[in-house]
Amino acid sequence: MTNKTTDIVKEIAEQLDCGFRAFIHKTSRQLLFVPDNNNYPDIDLDSWDEELEQLENNFTDYYEIDKWTSSEAFETMSEFADQLTDKNLQSRLFDALRKNKPFKEFKLVIDNSGDFRQQWFDFKNKWQQDFVARQLNRLKPTDE
Repeated sequence: MTNKTTDIVKEIAEQLDCGFRAFIHKTSRQLLFVPDNNNYPDIDLDSWDEELEQLENNFTDYYEIDKWTSSEAFETMSEFADQLTDKNLQSRLFDALRKNKPFKEFKLVIDNSGDFRQQWFDFKNKWQQDFVARQLNRLKPTDE
């Protein structure tokens, strides 16, 4: 991946993780981000008037980059736990994933895991960027 592509992938992954919808123009590769109404039902969209108008008037000129599903996020948490060498933390994370609210429980364990917390964020960020990169790779060049 070129540096420009890497930067695009990082930006899209970050925006998706923050609850935005991500769009990329089919030819210019211009990025547009707008709040996802599912995540922000009460947000004032005035700040995104320009982006929303651009999408409304030219929707077919853009691809939407999908956000990962909750099952994909769950799989990522499981993969992270699986690769840990600290068997105590690994066991606690797998226990958290078996509970009623696995995302909340996983976060509680990770937030109190010291150095492993940053390892989780690095692991998750890499996974999210790979997820976005796979989508972008499917978009070119046959779809243009």
